Amino acid sequence: MTENHPRPADLQAFLAAAQVHPAVVALRPDYRVLLLAVDGMTPGASDDASERMLVRAESVARELLAGTAVEDLPHVTAWREAYRSFGAKPQRTRNSLEALVRRPAAGLPRVNRLTDVYNAISVIHQVPLGGEDLPAYAGPPRLVRATGHEVFETVAAGADVDENPEPGEVVWRDAVGVTCRRWNWRQCRRTQLTPQTTSAVFILDALAPLSDGALVAAGDELAEHLARLGPRVEVATRLIAPSTSTAPTAPQHRQDHP
Repeated sequence: MTENHPRPADLQAFLAAAQVHPAVVALRPDYRVLLLAVDGMTPGASDDASERMLVRAESVARELLAGTAVEDLPHVTAWREAYRSFGAKPQRTRNSLEALVRRPAAGLPRVNRLTDVYNAISVIHQVPLGGEDLPAYAGPPRLVRATGHEVFETVAAGADVDENPEPGEVVWRDAVGVTCRRWNWRQCRRTQLTPQTTSAVFILDALAPLSDGALVAAGDELAEHLARLGPRVEVATRLIAPSTSTAPTAPQHRQDHP
């Protein structure tokens, strides 16, 4: 996608071309992903609405951790097992959900209203959730097992560097390179959200025991809050599951809610 303002048909086409490779399904047959393509958002700093979401998420995390270690939470445990299945060490490279759930004692980060909302939804619904700048994508997202030769653009010691994933590592990628390493561990610099982002793609990864209904509920709440970020926000969604190739929904025109 190269346009700054994708048309509704572009959102549908972008999602329709997304793929989950059979090698990933073979690794975890219980895997599903919900994709949201969104356009028409107005960038903005953290606000009262995003603050309320983060406070709610921090409360949920504290309740979950009352008497239970982070690694023993059912959804965190599932992702730790998934990481081990392709050779990653979850105690060293934590999935995005676990990293956030560990934060409430010090407070979840306040970044901007877009990032704040999707971080809060991740914690509240216990689902790893990534948000990326849609126009920065080169072709559709694909979840694959890496060859080890793909390029991952990141930062090390304050400098931009190119890394390579481990062979067999589960990664999200596009036509240029890796957009997120280790399934949902770390996103690349090229597609990261910026203070100017108006079009984005959100990736909600699910493993058992998270049900399809719970996954869709998380996506619905995310879409509801994103609808407040502009006067005419458009959202298209697609659920990809091992036994289906669900078509993307037509973009919904959503009015701003002051």
